[in-house]
Amino acid sequence: MTDASKLPSSSASGPTGTRLVLPDFARAIALIGMAIFHFTFDLQNFAFIAPGTIFTPGWEIFGRAVAGSFVLLAGVSLVLAHSKGLRTRPFLTRLAKLVAAAALVSIATYLMMPSVFIYYGILHSIAVSSVIGALLLRLPWAALAALGVAVLWVHLDYASPAFNHPALWWLGLSTQWRPSIDFEPVLPWLAPFLWGMAVAKLAARQGWLARAPRYRIGTPGRAMRVALFAGRHTLPIYLIHQPVLFGATWIAYQLLG
Repeated sequence: MTDASKLPSSSASGPTGTRLVLPDFARAIALIGMAIFHFTFDLQNFAFIAPGTIFTPGWEIFGRAVAGSFVLLAGVSLVLAHSKGLRTRPFLTRLAKLVAAAALVSIATYLMMPSVFIYYGILHSIAVSSVIGALLLRLPWAALAALGVAVLWVHLDYASPAFNHPALWWLGLSTQWRPSIDFEPVLPWLAPFLWGMAVAKLAARQGWLARAPRYRIGTPGRAMRVALFAGRHTLPIYLIHQPVLFGATWIAYQLLG
């Protein structure tokens, strides 16, 4: 698995230099969920818990929910960052960071676990979805929501062996693909991204964003500052947290093994 968002940057900053509380706080909560899932994977990997734990139904649902929340929040963030039209330079800068981070994840997991390395994970998916989302940025919320439903429907009804070539696995229409510890192809994972865009557009249309709580960086209480800091810097935290957890679990294994 895994997010994520700051999987693409949520420029929730307002004209007065404030930021929306909810997107940053939601990403921080998603990060906690991701850390729990990855730590469970590490515990399983070093035999501290039963083999196959993360593949049980409850953990699989949890993992998909966490990944889905990151993708949805990435869609929300795209609309917030470009609510007055696509800002090309910031968009391309953020996209370049995502592509570089995705490549780093692929290389690192290939060196460590070549049989199940991440060749198209959450960062790859968000990068591609961001490009698609940028092309659809002018669509109204209802059209984006409907497209998300259509994406899910195509994924469920139109998978075919014709898409089983390795070059097509990333589309999500194959019936067979190479195993990976995190595989989130365009279909169906574009769906929550589009729904996130739709949520942000609907919130703006209804005036909810204008009334939503905002904060200035450094002003909330200490615990909230930590959470909101994590929400603003999700991408670097995403890249760092698993090596730290894996290393800590490995050390515990060496000491207790």
